[in-house]
Amino acid sequence: MTPIYCSDCRTELPPDALACPACGALSYRDTLKRLAGDAESARLAGNLAAARDHWSEMLPLLPPNSTQYAAIRTRVADATATIDPPRPDQPPPAQSGRGSWSRIAGGAAATGLFMIGKLKFLLLGLTKASTFISMFAFFGVYWSIYGWPLALGLVVSIYIHEMGHVSMLRREGIDAGAPMFIPGMGAFVLLKQHIQDPLTDAKIGLAGPVWGLGAAIAASAIYAATGTKIWLAIAQLTGFINLFNLIPVWQLDGSRGMHVLGRTERWALVGFVALALAMTEQRLLFIVGAVAVWRAMQQEVGPGDSRVFATFAALIVALAFLARGVG
Repeated sequence: MTPIYCSDCRTELPPDALACPACGALSYRDTLKRLAGDAESARLAGNLAAARDHWSEMLPLLPPNSTQYAAIRTRVADATATIDPPRPDQPPPAQSGRGSWSRIAGGAAATGLFMIGKLKFLLLGLTKASTFISMFAFFGVYWSIYGWPLALGLVVSIYIHEMGHVSMLRREGIDAGAPMFIPGMGAFVLLKQHIQDPLTDAKIGLAGPVWGLGAAIAASAIYAATGTKIWLAIAQLTGFINLFNLIPVWQLDGSRGMHVLGRTERWALVGFVALALAMTEQRLLFIVGAVAVWRAMQQEVGPGDSRVFATFAALIVALAFLARGVG
């Protein structure tokens, strides 16, 4: 049997895979786009039955535990309720306990596969010679300064941060190089094309701190389970580094996240910075807040996006709590 590979990250896929376990790319992306377009055209034309049929065709092509599947299933149900409303005397369908347990087991299995896929994706980055060599040089420099445990934790946390960017870049179909480490400065991912859409740029920018937050939480959990102080230091340092990246200036992740926010959202973000500062007394927030005020006062602002704003605000608060022991 000829192997099947993901068109985005080149991971080998099982024959019946609906999505890549490494990068999350949908296997039938083009077909789904065509069906979604046909469904929308039918809906606008007032042919809700045809729209429902197109949406129903999409369901077998989507992972059952994905948000896309849930959204399409809701559309099918709403269309069905409009076309064939239930009779008042018709009892609701019974739900069996077996079905509930099946859904729970399916969700647990999907979560396990998701975590395995993310681990495989992280390991894929190490197959690039430029990434591995620069990472090893970075590790060597900080080993000589802080010792190998903290140096290793720092390298891994920065690598996870950068692979967050890579994951979102691949999800958005944007070509980019592998992460490169520079001792004394950190790491970066070199883009091979210019990003013009501010929402796409914001999603890519904040993906790094989101993955970095995950790394910091994991280190905190290990510290809570073992009591080993080095894990607390790694968690705090990881939180501080990712919080620093949220300063909305220059090419930092925070600046890319700020691009899409409207004026009201920018001032609201300043409020969340002040709240996090009052709760954690993390002094780095003075810089984050000062630059955020400057960006909120600028004439040129973005169109606004509530999801980006919520992500940005949550990152500031969560990372500030994790970085309380630094600075």
